[in-house]
Amino acid sequence: MLQACLNGGRTRDFHPAVPYTAAELAKDAAAAVAAGASELHIHPRSSSGAESLDPNDTAEAILAIRHNVPGTPIGLSTHWRIPPGGTARQGQIERWQVLPDYVSVNLIEEDAPDVISLILGKGIGVEAGLWSISDAERFVTLPDARKCLRVLIEINEQDIDEGLAAATGIISVLARAKFRLPILMHGDEASVWPMFREAMARGYDSRVGLEDGNLLPSGKKAAGNADIVGAAVLLARAY
Repeated sequence: MLQACLNGGRTRDFHPAVPYTAAELAKDAAAAVAAGASELHIHPRSSSGAESLDPNDTAEAILAIRHNVPGTPIGLSTHWRIPPGGTARQGQIERWQVLPDYVSVNLIEEDAPDVISLILGKGIGVEAGLWSISDAERFVTLPDARKCLRVLIEINEQDIDEGLAAATGIISVLARAKFRLPILMHGDEASVWPMFREAMARGYDSRVGLEDGNLLPSGKKAAGNADIVGAAVLLARAY
């Protein structure tokens, strides 16, 4: 499975094609799916362009995307920094009426167990975001861990050897705990394409898009999300 991460917290200083509005997200989603993406990960924005978990903002983005690419699973971030930030963001999630298919929850965040429980209680899938071995060790002890949709191995290290070591350590923790959840592995900026190749070699799912980086495997700046997804599809064929 190839997931397209369309915007994250990126601004147009990072890339002029970063989508903000619901209409922009929907247009980019259609292009990414046409290029080969099978799932979408988005960060809805408020009218000011800031990341948002407000029920109106999330609903507008989800409905616009579903209109353009019906049946394509849509995931949202629940990152700690998204306004109103910290544990206060749980109140906005509780008020969601138009629901995504899944969300990502980072185990590095102090309220991760509570957010996972809240999300599962609403019938939404959970991607458990593991950035480190300690995240993995925390995750496997949670009562709700085996109810999650998948494990999301997120490699933020920019040194490739360090990133591969972190990924291997996380995988080892999951193996010792006899976890059988699907795994999606991805990198960030310098590690995007090395981690994509590693995911393909291991038979894992992966993701690419402007949230994670703006370059193609060649090092050339991508035209946008569909360009990145298309490059990933071509690269995946080698595996």
